[in-house]
Amino acid sequence: MDDTAKYLIHASIAADGVVERSDVVGAVFGQTEGLLGDELDLRDLQQSSKVGRIDVQIDSENGQSFGRITIASSLDKVETAILAASLETIDRVGPCQASVEVTNIEDVREAKRRQVIDRAKELLAGSFDESVMDSSKILEEVRESVRIEDITEYHGLPAGPRVADSDAIIVVEGRADVLTLLQYGIKNAVAVEGTNVPDPIADLTEDRTVTAFLDGDRGGELILRELAQVGDVDYVVFAPEGRSVEDLARHEVMSALRDKTPYGDLFADDEGPAMSPAADAVDEESTVTETTPPTAAVSVGDAGVTPEASTTVGTVGSTDDEADAPPEPDDAADETADVDADADADDDTDADAATDDTPSTLRGHVRAIVDAETESARLLDADFEPIETVPAGEAFDAISEADPAPYALVLDGQLTQRILDVAAQRGVEQIVARSAGEMVKTPVDVRVRTIDQFATAD
Repeated sequence: MDDTAKYLIHASIAADGVVERSDVVGAVFGQTEGLLGDELDLRDLQQSSKVGRIDVQIDSENGQSFGRITIASSLDKVETAILAASLETIDRVGPCQASVEVTNIEDVREAKRRQVIDRAKELLAGSFDESVMDSSKILEEVRESVRIEDITEYHGLPAGPRVADSDAIIVVEGRADVLTLLQYGIKNAVAVEGTNVPDPIADLTEDRTVTAFLDGDRGGELILRELAQVGDVDYVVFAPEGRSVEDLARHEVMSALRDKTPYGDLFADDEGPAMSPAADAVDEESTVTETTPPTAAVSVGDAGVTPEASTTVGTVGSTDDEADAPPEPDDAADETADVDADADADDDTDADAATDDTPSTLRGHVRAIVDAETESARLLDADFEPIETVPAGEAFDAISEADPAPYALVLDGQLTQRILDVAAQRGVEQIVARSAGEMVKTPVDVRVRTIDQFATAD
C-alpha cells in the first residue's frame, strides 16, 4: 500500500486517561463505521487496498495520553479529505474522553517529484561536464596521467622516480607537492609527510645535495627545523607566505628554485664565526665610513675650507710636501687651529641636530614609524638608536641579517609567527607592531605589544 499511496493523513490525538494503540484503532473503526456510507467505509477501503493500515503512536504521562495517527490513502483529493475529516468525529477512546485533530495531508507524489528534480540536477551537473574537450585539454590530461604514473615510493614515502639515483633531491611536505613538481617535470622530489622527518629521509640527506622546498606557513618552518636537526640541508626555498607548494604555478616553482638560499646564509648572523682583531678593525672602519653623514665635510666648508681641503686637514703631516714646507707663521697656525675648532664645533652642532631629529625613546620611534603610517619596520639597539629602517615586508630578512643583532623592533604592519620566531632567535627583547596575527607560540623572552596595548601601557 505504501508504494501506491498518493496521500498521507496526519492527525494528533489526546485522551483524558491511559489508552493503548489497540484502543485508538478500535475507536477509529468503530466511530467512523457507517458514517460516510458504504463507498467510504474504512474497512471496505482497507480490504480493497485503497486505504493502508492505521499507524498509531501513543504515549501516556500524568494520567493522560497523547499520540499521532497516520493513514495512507490512494483515493482522490476529495475522498481523502472527507476521510480525514471523519477522524475528527472521534470523541471517545475506550472509557476516556478524547479529541482528534488532522494536522495535515501530505502529497506523497510531491515528495517524489522533489526527489526526481534534485536527482536530475545532480545528474545534469555531474554527467555532462567533460563531454566536450578541446585539443589542449586532451593533451594536458594525457601528459598529467603520464606524470602521475611516474610517482613512486621511497621507503614508503611519496617520491619522484629519480630520488633513488639522483645526486640532488628536493624535500617537500606532502604527496600533493610531489605531484605538482612532477607535473612541471621535476622528478627528484620526496615528501616527509608531516613535521616528523622519517629516518630514511634523514639518512638520504647525508650524501645528497638537499633543497628543502616548503610551504610558506608555520608547518614549513617546523619541518625545516626538524630536518636540519636530523639531517643535512644545503638550500632552502619557501613558498610565498600563506601559500603551499602545490598551489604554485610552473613559473613560480622554477623562479623559486633558481633563487634558493643556502642554508648557512639563512642563519649566518645567528652562528657567525668570531672574527680576528684585524677583521674587526676593518669592519669598524667601514661601518664608520658608511654611517658618517656628509655634514662633516659641509661643516668644514662653512668654516672656510672646501671639501677637498677638509680631506687635507684630516691628513696633516702625512705627505712629503708638508714635511718639507717651512714653518708657518704663528698667525697662520692660529688660523688653522681656529678652523679645526670651528669644524669640530660644527660637527657637534650637526650631531646634536641629528640627535634631535631621531627619537631617543621607544615611544618616539613608535610615533615616527607606526603612528605616521610609514608601512616600514625599524630595528633599534639597546640605546634605542636606529640600526636600520626597511619596508615592513622585508622585516624578516632585515632581522635575520642585522649586525649587530637588534634589541627592539617597531613594525608598522602585522606581526607574524615567522617574524616573531626569527626575532626570538636573534635575541630581540621588545616588539611593538600595529597588529599581531594568530600565534602558535610566543617566546617568553620577547615582550610583544600591539600599538593599542602600547598606547594604554603606563
